Amino acid sequence: MEENTLIKTEEDVEVYDREKIRSMIYEVRGKQVILDSDVAMLYHYETKNINKSMKRNIERFPEDFCFQLTEQELESLRFQFGTLNKNKRGQHSKYLPYVYTEQGVSMLAGVLKNDISIRVSISIIRAFIEMRKFISNNANILNRLTTVEYKLLEHDEKFDEVFNELQNNKEETITSKIFYNGQIYDSYILIIRIIKEAKEKILIIDNYIDDSILEMLSKKNKDVEVVILTSNKCNLTKLDIEKFNKQYPILKLAKTSIFHDRFIIIDNKNLYHIGASLKDLGKKCFGINKIEDISFIKNIEKNVKFDN
Repeated sequence: MEENTLIKTEEDVEVYDREKIRSMIYEVRGKQVILDSDVAMLYHYETKNINKSMKRNIERFPEDFCFQLTEQELESLRFQFGTLNKNKRGQHSKYLPYVYTEQGVSMLAGVLKNDISIRVSISIIRAFIEMRKFISNNANILNRLTTVEYKLLEHDEKFDEVFNELQNNKEETITSKIFYNGQIYDSYILIIRIIKEAKEKILIIDNYIDDSILEMLSKKNKDVEVVILTSNKCNLTKLDIEKFNKQYPILKLAKTSIFHDRFIIIDNKNLYHIGASLKDLGKKCFGINKIEDISFIKNIEKNVKFDN
């Protein structure tokens, strides 16, 4: 049996696991599901034993309770969340993983018949309920994020070619640039270049930031910390940040109302003024300018309370 966090009381199960479980729930084939390895971890079982119990009672697990992922579904999860790498499965796994729906989790608890599985199953089911409420309340945002992800996936190879070219052209200095209406791709690439300059830290100030920033930040150098200062009009959720941090740590979000313009600060020494919100790049004419006077940088993060 695998070693996991010890749960001492039923109250601890509900408080600790419901927060954790929400980050383990994904949508596949229009259903909310949880990976077999995550179920096994929560139930203090090995993954293979969880699936053996399911197969021994296969008549209790129709497809709307439990099903095996296809290669395409596996790749989609890996692309969106880095899910399989996190569990050390999928990339070199001999077998495709299974996923369990809310009903499958409930049935599995009855099959396993131990105190931990029964108590934890209550928290898992409640987490499924909370996730459905979240999706219902944020349907428009999630649909837009899905559309952006698929569009970026279609152009990923082209982006990689450009990024590699930019990586080989490090000597070129970014000073100023004007973009006209429709230059969405060109302005996007310049922002990526600025992001890839960072070796330690990126500070982004934008009152209207949304989930499109996450794709840009996924191109940052490894282990570079990102801090976003934004307003209450920001559409990023704690779930967005949590999932991003699983694959591209570390991203922090803070709220402030003292800025009007947009800025990007790289490694506390290079300061760029952005004439448009990062979510609106190329929609209207705007400019990106490097500012040489950076005396105010040291004071920006003072007295800012982080949300996550």
